[in-house]
Amino acid sequence: MATGRTHRPATRSRGIPEATVARLPLYLRALTALSERSVPTVSSEELAAAAGVNSAKLRKDFSYLGSYGTRGVGYDVEYLVYQISRELGLTQDWPVVIVGIGNLGAALANYGGFASRGFRVAALIDADPAMAGKPVAGIPVQHTDELEKIVDDNGVSIGVIATPAGAAQQVCDRLVAAGVTSILNFAPTVLSVPDGVDVRKVDLSIELQILAFHEQRKAGEEAAANADGAVPHTAARKQPADKGPDGDVPAVMPA
Repeated sequence: MATGRTHRPATRSRGIPEATVARLPLYLRALTALSERSVPTVSSEELAAAAGVNSAKLRKDFSYLGSYGTRGVGYDVEYLVYQISRELGLTQDWPVVIVGIGNLGAALANYGGFASRGFRVAALIDADPAMAGKPVAGIPVQHTDELEKIVDDNGVSIGVIATPAGAAQQVCDRLVAAGVTSILNFAPTVLSVPDGVDVRKVDLSIELQILAFHEQRKAGEEAAANADGAVPHTAARKQPADKGPDGDVPAVMPA
């Protein structure tokens, strides 16, 4: 089986826009759910709704893959699963190292979705000597002194950083120097990397702050509506749980 170090995804060379690449996993998740239910074909409207995008954008995205569907039939679910998986590089083995095995790192190590999507957790690394040798998700934790050797031995090109913010940049520098070219960063800090290294940042606190902003705005709008004697917009839109807008049971859309 090919490893991540020797094969790279073809998305950039194919000229697929980054915005489209970011939506491909959404389509794949929706398609995988359809496949698990043995649904053979899906329309662009159904798939777009399941992925949370509009159908015109979906059809444009799929045109970059050379997939246009069949009028009156839709898209072949199994073929699209294969096509998107291949475009994302998920038809090959991607060894991953997770650095920082605290609560978050341990949770990531125990996440079963990595293996099913083509990502193999090759090693767990932590700076705490007391963690060395302890199994997490069946994998013994190794000390950061071994980081470079671990990356080289396993042909790792993707690193996950789940360390405290103060240690993240140093870990990043070592990963890059060892040959890692893609990093998923969970540390609450911005990493500096050279050209040719891709970084995706996941900051849970920022996401919660954005949700707090929207909750505050909704509360303010509702308070203003109540002060004016109007029906709050949230109440006006509310429908009985088992009824659609016309009083009928709503159709179930593929998930």
